[in-house]
Amino acid sequence: MPDLRFGTTIPTSEEVAAVEEVVVGAGPATVNISERLVLGGRSRAVARRNLLLPSLHALQRAVGWISPGGLDHVCRVLEISPADAYGVATFYHLFNHCEPVADSTVHVCDDIVCRSVGAADLIKDLCSAGHHVRPSPCLGQCERGPAVLVQRTVVEDQSVAPAKLADVEAAIGSGNSSSSVAVPQAGSGDLRLLARVGVVDPGSLDDYRAYDGYLALDAAVAMGPDRVIRELTASGLSGRGGAAFPTGVKWKAVADQVGRPKHVVCNADESEPGTFKDRTLMEGDPFSVVEAMTIAGLAVGAKQGWIYLRGEYPVAADRLRVAIDIARGAGFLGEDVAGSGHRFDIELRRGAGAYVCGEETALFNSIEGYRGEPRNKPPFPTIHGLFGEPTAINNVETLVNVLPIVKDGASTYVALGTEYSPGTRLFCVSGRVASPGTYEHVFGVTLGDVIAAAGGLARESGLRAVLLGGAAGSFVGPEDMGLPLTLEATREAGLSLGSGVVMVFDEDDDIVDTVGRIAEFFRNESCGQCVPCRVGTVRQEEVLVRLRRGGSLQDERGLLDDLGSVMRDASICGLGQMASGAVHSAFNLGLLGSAP
Repeated sequence: MPDLRFGTTIPTSEEVAAVEEVVVGAGPATVNISERLVLGGRSRAVARRNLLLPSLHALQRAVGWISPGGLDHVCRVLEISPADAYGVATFYHLFNHCEPVADSTVHVCDDIVCRSVGAADLIKDLCSAGHHVRPSPCLGQCERGPAVLVQRTVVEDQSVAPAKLADVEAAIGSGNSSSSVAVPQAGSGDLRLLARVGVVDPGSLDDYRAYDGYLALDAAVAMGPDRVIRELTASGLSGRGGAAFPTGVKWKAVADQVGRPKHVVCNADESEPGTFKDRTLMEGDPFSVVEAMTIAGLAVGAKQGWIYLRGEYPVAADRLRVAIDIARGAGFLGEDVAGSGHRFDIELRRGAGAYVCGEETALFNSIEGYRGEPRNKPPFPTIHGLFGEPTAINNVETLVNVLPIVKDGASTYVALGTEYSPGTRLFCVSGRVASPGTYEHVFGVTLGDVIAAAGGLARESGLRAVLLGGAAGSFVGPEDMGLPLTLEATREAGLSLGSGVVMVFDEDDDIVDTVGRIAEFFRNESCGQCVPCRVGTVRQEEVLVRLRRGGSLQDERGLLDDLGSVMRDASICGLGQMASGAVHSAFNLGLLGSAP
C-alpha cells in the first residue's frame, strides 16, 4: 500500500537541488525500522528536523514559493509529515504559498513610522507600475523609511531604504540592497558599543583588530571561564530587551550544568516596531557579535552557537556570514578557538517573518523546525533550552556589552551609569526628529536629552507624545521629558525601556491611527496558541475600530480594561502580556480623546 501521507506532485530539478544543498551531510534520507531503533529515533529526528526552516528558505529562493512538490520533497528527505511541515511553512509571512504572479514580491512597510513618511503613496506608485506588492509590518528600518524588502527567485532578498519607485526598480534590476548607514554619532570618542560602526570596514578582520577587536577574547582565554562569569556578574550587566535579566546569573546557571551539551544563542530577531539597534550593530560591526558569542561559549562550556536573525535583514545576514567565515579561517572559531583548546562554532539561521519568534522559547522551536510558538516556563532555557539542552540566550546588544567588560574589567564598566543601571544603552530614535538613528547614551540620560541629541523636533509643531519601549511599551507626554532613562526610574514610573525605542510624535500626527496600528500589529502577530492572546488581541483591535468610527470612550473603557487584565494575567508569553500596554497608556494620557 502506498504511503498516503505524501502526494504525487513532482518537485522540479531546481527544488531538488536547493534542498539537497541544505541537507548535505545529514545522512541517508530514509532508514528501516530496525535501523531507526538502533540509531535512536529522537537524536536522528533532531538532527534532521532542524533543517526544515533552511530548506523552506532554499525552496523560496529557488522557485519563489513553497510549492506542493517542493514541500513534499522536503518532507521525504527530512522524514517529516506533510501536514506538520505545512503548518510550519504557513506560520511565516515571508514564505509564499501560491505560485508567484511576478518575478519579484515587493514588501512595503506600512507600520507606524513608514506610513507617516509616505508608505501609502509608495504602495500606490509600485502597484501602478505593475509590481506585485504586499504591505508589511515593521521592517526594522525606521530611521530611514519608507522601507522595502524585495524577494526574487535565485538571488538573495534585497532591502531598500529609504525607498522611492525608482530606488526599488533600480534595486530589482541590480540585485543589490541599500547599504547600511553610519550612526549619527559615528566617530565620537565617547562611544563604546557603537565605536566601530561607520568607522571600520565591516568585512575586514584587520580593520576590526586595529580597533581593539579580539582583545576581549584574548583576555577571556587568559582569565578562564569562572573569572569571566564573575566579572560579568560584578558588572551588573542586564539583558537589553524587555526583561532586563542579569546576564552573569544566566551564564552561571548554564555553566553549572554538567554532562550535557550546551548552546549559546544570539537572539537577533528584533521585530518590535521602532527597533533597529541590533541591525545597526550587525551591519556595522559584525565581528563584535561573533567575538562576544565566542566568549560566551568559552564561559558556559558550549561548543555550538546559533544566531537567529530576522528574515527581513539581508544586509546583516550577508555581513554576519562573511564575518563567521573569516573568523573561522583565522582560528577564532572552530576546533581550537584562539589557542584555548576549546571548540566553538556558529551557525546562522534566518527567521521568515514572525514577531513572536523574538520570544526565546518560540525562537528555539523555530530553529528546531517547529512552529514558532512559545513554550510554558518553567523549565527555563538555562536548563531546558534549545533541543532540550542548557542554553544561554542573549540579544545582540547584550552580547556586545560583554566585550568592554571582559577587556577593561567590571570596575570600569560600573563607573558609567547608575548603581542599578550601569554602562551605556542604545536607543532607537525615530519619528518626528531631525536626525533619526541609533544613539548610545550613558544610563541616566533624560528622555528630553535623547530627543535633543537627535536634533529635536523636525517640524515646528509641538511635541505630542513619545512611544517609549516600542509597540509593547507605553506612551508618555511632554511632561515626562525629565524622566531618567534607567531601569529603576522607568520601573518606578510604571514604564519599561524595552528594546530602547524612542518614537516621537508631534501635534500633527494622528495618534488614533497609530494606536489602531499597534492593536492591528498584535492581532496579526499573535501565534494563536493561547486563548487570552488569540481572542484578546482581536477584541482589542475591534474596540479601536469602533472608536475610530465615532464610538464612545466611556462605553468601551470597561471592556478594554478587562481585555488588558486577562491578557496580562493569562497569556503564555510577553506578546499577549504586553499587547495592551501602549493602548492603555494612550487612553490614560487622553491621546484618543476624552470620555463624554
